[in-house]
Amino acid sequence: MKKIIAILLTAMLTLALLTVAAAEGETFKVGICNYVDDASLNQIVENIQNRLEAVAQERGATFEVLYDNCNADASVMQQIISNFIAENVDLMVGVATPVAMTMQSMTEDNQIPVVFAAVSDPLATELVASLEAPGANITGTSDFLNTDAVLNLIFAANPDAQNIALLYDVGQDASTTPIASAKAFLEEKGVAYKEYTGTNVSEVIQAAQALIADGVDAVFTPTDNTIMTAELSIYEMLAEAGIPHYTGADSFALNGAFLGYGVDYANLGVETANMIAGILLDGNDPATTPVMTFDNGTATVNTETCEALGLDYDAVAEAFAPYCTQIQTIVTAEAF
Repeated sequence: MKKIIAILLTAMLTLALLTVAAAEGETFKVGICNYVDDASLNQIVENIQNRLEAVAQERGATFEVLYDNCNADASVMQQIISNFIAENVDLMVGVATPVAMTMQSMTEDNQIPVVFAAVSDPLATELVASLEAPGANITGTSDFLNTDAVLNLIFAANPDAQNIALLYDVGQDASTTPIASAKAFLEEKGVAYKEYTGTNVSEVIQAAQALIADGVDAVFTPTDNTIMTAELSIYEMLAEAGIPHYTGADSFALNGAFLGYGVDYANLGVETANMIAGILLDGNDPATTPVMTFDNGTATVNTETCEALGLDYDAVAEAFAPYCTQIQTIVTAEAF
């Protein structure tokens, strides 16, 4: 019996060594499609590429990255993915929910592995069967938002807030679940709310003007890429009106929002790249590779906007402290 076990262990070790050896010196084509040009998603892509370069040096493999951005155009997105298929990529990366969903549908026949990044609700969108076992050729990283945690910060800073604006794009799957959660939270608290929506920058600006005219006490936006893209165009008018914007990512705060709460997108990009490497170099099966989620405990305050709102940062930080694992500061810029 001991001899049989020894033979089996030797065979397993040999197979593992052969797998590593096969990866060394190989070139893998990775197609990355970004949904839109914004701070959050660009940060993810940059960190995926940087981490893949580091892994390539560590493991002696080469990643040939084909990158494109569909700029929220569905027909362009499909063409990019078709090009990836024609290029015989070894794996595709879909950054944001719409890209991931299209990649899923376009790889049903060819079964090219797909790794998604920044999909807020992979279960509700039916990208995966479960977070623990996705069940098909797709897995990835989720930027799921703890909506209650963000809303708690509104009332920590202003216990008397009675009129909350929900600013989002109705066409963004990433907003569906958190907006529903926000409504439930505010209804239970007995606080009035009103929805303001836009599908492009011009419409978001109009929505911001409308909520300012309505005199809301604060604005909540989840991890919505449309609003993220428009943030640089609306943050000054909100600050001038004395209305703080609470959002679901630190990149909103980078682009002028008062507060971003949630996922570290740089780390999300790194972990997405590690998942890609695990599939291509180690033979991990997407179907059994758990979707990775992240701690939503960091609040990022834009100190310039804080001052423009007439708020004292020290007082704000003290109010937020019980609801956060960490509070960090940032100033307005277009990119990290």
